[in-house]
Amino acid sequence: MLKVEKIESGYGLMQVLWGPSLEVREGTITSLLGPNGAGKSTLLWTIMGSVVPRAGTVTFEGKDITNLPPHRKVNLGITLAPEGKHLFREMTVQENLFMGAYRKEALAARKESLDLVYTMFPILAERKDQKAGSLSGGQQQMVTIGRALMTRPRLVMLDEPSQGLAPKLILEIFETITRLKKELGLTILLVEQNAAISLGKADYVYVMHEGVIKAEGTPAQIKASVDVREAYLGI
Repeated sequence: MLKVEKIESGYGLMQVLWGPSLEVREGTITSLLGPNGAGKSTLLWTIMGSVVPRAGTVTFEGKDITNLPPHRKVNLGITLAPEGKHLFREMTVQENLFMGAYRKEALAARKESLDLVYTMFPILAERKDQKAGSLSGGQQQMVTIGRALMTRPRLVMLDEPSQGLAPKLILEIFETITRLKKELGLTILLVEQNAAISLGKADYVYVMHEGVIKAEGTPAQIKASVDVREAYLGI
């Protein structure tokens, strides 16, 4: 579904990505693992078009989308739930969710999408009139993922969904990610530092370090490589 080939990008004079390539197959969870500062988030923002690549290509369903602006990529069915939540803190939960349903097709299905989000995250239905900034960290992460679902995506890119969460909440978030694949048929590209739980949920794994893909394979293959685990994953 998504193919990234030899992408180079960065910020100003600082180059962050040095030619990583990866492929995300339809209906799978693909994990991109690596230490903090490896370039994982930059790769997602480059795929999304918020960071303009200097070289390489991004292909979605066989179409070159490398230089399309972000809103065009959203229209194709790609969405990003960014690291750090980025919510409108003074707006209610429901108002934040509605912000995801801005394109024509998503707006037409807004009620259906909202019902889906509340089914996936029942606590958000209970807190729908509460200001997003007053929610717990885990609930804010649910709103971030829910807002991404409101765009009616086919490919969801999740950037560090477990960041700053308690272990119990991390398990809940990852169970929801699994449900997005199994029950909704969504394709997921998951960026995470929590290697242990990611390896348990992914169908395929890439390991990035200093802007380069250092290893790839099934979770079993990555777990079996002592060198990869010790050098890049710390497990």
